[in-house]
Amino acid sequence: MDIQTFETKLNELNLTKKEFANMVGAVYNGVVNWNTKGETPKWVDSWLENYEKSKTLDELLNIIKKYEKPIKGL
Repeated sequence: MDIQTFETKLNELNLTKKEFANMVGAVYNGVVNWNTKGETPKWVDSWLENYEKSKTLDELLNIIKKYEKPIKGL
């Protein structure tokens, strides 16, 4: 993924580079240095895709919990 796409995706997910680095166990300066290569490592694309899916699922589950009713007899 090119750096512009990476930065756009982080913005869409409301993540900073520092937060991203902490989440993936990377050194912040290492993430910033990807700019010199012009692209991210190959694993970043799938990681961001999975993070987005997970975040969406968490949001959906929170909405469902608001309307969840206890089942009688359990």
